[in-house]
Formats: sequence, structure tokens, C-alpha cells
Amino acid sequence: MFGGFGLYCRGIFFGIIVDGCVYFKTDLSSVDSYKERGMAPFKPSAKQTLKNYYEVPPEILEDEQQIVEWAEISIH
Repeated sequence: MFGGFGLYCRGIFFGIIVDGCVYFKTDLSSVDSYKERGMAPFKPSAKQTLKNYYEVPPEILEDEQQIVEWAEISIH
């Protein structure tokens, strides 16, 4: 569908890995954490933007505890 990998937990699709980037599903309660760090939504093509999936900030990817916390937020 988007040329990458889907991330699932307990049957819930919550993330995307494509072109070396990780995107997590967001909602109104979590999207500001991504925007405040300057992260952008997933754009599978020039004409399409998935506004509910934002790139995970590098400092979160590098921190084992934080990446788990952010993933759990994406799942709920």
C-alpha cells in the first residue's frame, strides 16, 4: 500500500516504517507532542498526506523507555 512496513500490536495498526523513518498514529491528545518537535505527517505521495501518522522524533527513537511510551500512546 505505501511501500513500507506496518506496525501492529494486539491486532491494532499503530505505526509505519518507510524509507528509514518511523511514523506513529496520533490523535488530538498526542499530535502536539510531534508538532512541537517539528515532525511532519506521513506523505506516501505528493498528492496524499496521512495526517494521523507523524514521524517519531529521533531523540524518542534513541531512548528505549520513551519509544515504548510513545508506542503505547499510539496504540490506545
